[in-house]
Amino acid sequence: SNISKSVRTGKKIPITLSVDEINLILDSIDTTKSNGLRDKSIISILYSCGLRVSELINMHLTNLYLDDNIVRVFGKGNKERLIPIGSKAMNDLILYLDQIRPKLSRKSDSKGIIYLSNRGKKLSRKTVWNLINIISFKSDINKKISPHTFRHSFATHLLEGGADLRVVQELLG
Repeated sequence: SNISKSVRTGKKIPITLSVDEINLILDSIDTTKSNGLRDKSIISILYSCGLRVSELINMHLTNLYLDDNIVRVFGKGNKERLIPIGSKAMNDLILYLDQIRPKLSRKSDSKGIIYLSNRGKKLSRKTVWNLINIISFKSDINKKISPHTFRHSFATHLLEGGADLRVVQELLG
């Protein structure tokens, strides 16, 4: 079960989602609902780029290099890294930027933040946790899913696909 801890270290073993499970989660999002496109883009970027929540909520439009499918992220200790955005996540992002973000950014000074709340402000960590809780509950995947689950799954899938450990470490910062 998910509660099983490894006996020696007492650390929880991080939960990984399969590619199918991630697709199930993304497909379960109703993009006709008000925050659907935004939430789908958030989850697909978290997974596609292996971001920390703090990195996601602080992403600025100026950090996007859409022509090159790259996002520039500032991680812990303000360390900068460039991360490729997968094609699905790219499509979700562009839909959000074209159709949703302009409406949200009119409500307040968005300061160029990419993902905005209904009031046009930067999202809180708690909002991201909550939306992931709600979406993963609806998708019927019986695992304890947090924003970090997508980061862990990103790393696991790259390694399973034969990526070099050092490259994965670089991408994760």
